[in-house]
Amino acid sequence: MAKEPKSRSSKPSERKSAKKEASAPQLDQGSEESKFRPRLRDVYEQQVVPALMKEFGYGNVMQVPKLERVVLNVGMGEAIQNVKLLESAVTELGMITGQKPVVTRAKKAIAGFKLRQGLPIGAKVTLRSRRMYEFFDRLVSLALPRIRDFRGVSPKAFDGRGNYTLGLKEQLIFPEIKYDEVASIHGMDITVVTTAKTNDEGKALLKHLGMPFRT
Repeated sequence: MAKEPKSRSSKPSERKSAKKEASAPQLDQGSEESKFRPRLRDVYEQQVVPALMKEFGYGNVMQVPKLERVVLNVGMGEAIQNVKLLESAVTELGMITGQKPVVTRAKKAIAGFKLRQGLPIGAKVTLRSRRMYEFFDRLVSLALPRIRDFRGVSPKAFDGRGNYTLGLKEQLIFPEIKYDEVASIHGMDITVVTTAKTNDEGKALLKHLGMPFRT
């Protein structure tokens, strides 16, 4: 039996269709990810913005303060003696925020603390956009209520320009951290940077977003 001749003209079109099929799932995944919106962002746009405009009498939506970034900072002085403690803190901070932390190093040497310049002594993460809203939502709705005898956070920790800094004594309040896998208990500082111009505006923004201030 004679073999049927192969059609060379169909190969380029077959390759193009194969490429389209291979790239289609990636485009779908990207579009789905871009459509995802944090719950707290919708709360801000639909509830917080109208409430703040009414409370402060803003004439333009662009005047309403909003979250700009959230910075988490962990200082590990014990890392001078044991580097593994810092490695554990970096891993835990990444689990809490969903973002890879940056290791902070000593800016100058201090002989009394046996500290040399450039020695790693902590970790830091700066969250923006989607991850910022997700973390803030988990902080005020899940983490803070797990503090023993919690009665609210201090309303006096503003810097005069609408930014708020909160100090935590333990990382165990976050559900992502398992007690049995913790190398050491350490605290952290959380700074919420807003576009507010005054402390009153910043406090009102955070309060509407769920920050439980102490009365």
